[in-house]
Amino acid sequence: MTQTLRIATWNINSLRLRLKLLTPLVEALNPDVICLQETKVPDELFPHETLPDLGYPHFVRAGMKGYNGVAILSRLPLTPITTTPDWCEKGDCRHIAAEIKTKAGPLTLHNFYVPAGGDVADREANPKFAHKLDFITEARNWFEAHPPKRSVIVGDLNIAPLEHDVWSHKQLLDVVSHTPVETAGLLAWQAQGFTDAMRHFIPDSEKLYTWWSYRNRDWRTSNRGRRLDHVWVTPDIKPVSMTILKDARDWEQTSDHVPVCVEMKV
Repeated sequence: MTQTLRIATWNINSLRLRLKLLTPLVEALNPDVICLQETKVPDELFPHETLPDLGYPHFVRAGMKGYNGVAILSRLPLTPITTTPDWCEKGDCRHIAAEIKTKAGPLTLHNFYVPAGGDVADREANPKFAHKLDFITEARNWFEAHPPKRSVIVGDLNIAPLEHDVWSHKQLLDVVSHTPVETAGLLAWQAQGFTDAMRHFIPDSEKLYTWWSYRNRDWRTSNRGRRLDHVWVTPDIKPVSMTILKDARDWEQTSDHVPVCVEMKV
């Protein structure tokens, strides 16, 4: 017995600062599950008391003061998964996983916030870039050793892997988030049992973005975007529809990322 499930992902760039923006997100997308990245809130200050009023009584979170942080908010019961690694042994709250109770059985949901990697695309010169590459390799190897079934990965993976995931492939080839070593690493991770749910709806030949820099004030006109946010599914899950909430980029005090929601048969 299958059912449809709507899963939204958004790098909110501070949950407490932008908590009120969850209301228009819910109104626009009506997701069953909301995955957030860069929550920037320690667990003891997580605003769980507001979630039932939004319609999401179930949640898991991993947060720290001022940096990183991930959370899953759900209308359906969640069971935390605690057997995943401490990626790169940094304890920096970049991943959380849970099982969602569905009619066909549990669905495994992973919510990732991959390191941005700094500004210099050189492992030796930039420890942040080295961390990013090591994170991607470790995730690839872990999923190879733990073949996924009935699983979804969402999150800000901080890499735009395809030519039309960036506004200019040629100009960004040496820019962190689109360098060949990053894109190859991300696609190798994806190949460990996942398909790109977003590109199920929009072919590789068409532009697809989820992030526009704060530095670009007239972002719609210039449209210099990148697709840094992703939804991957295993073949036993069928994507049904997708919404990229581009208007969220114009919300007051908003994130530089926009929410993505994929409806899927699970």
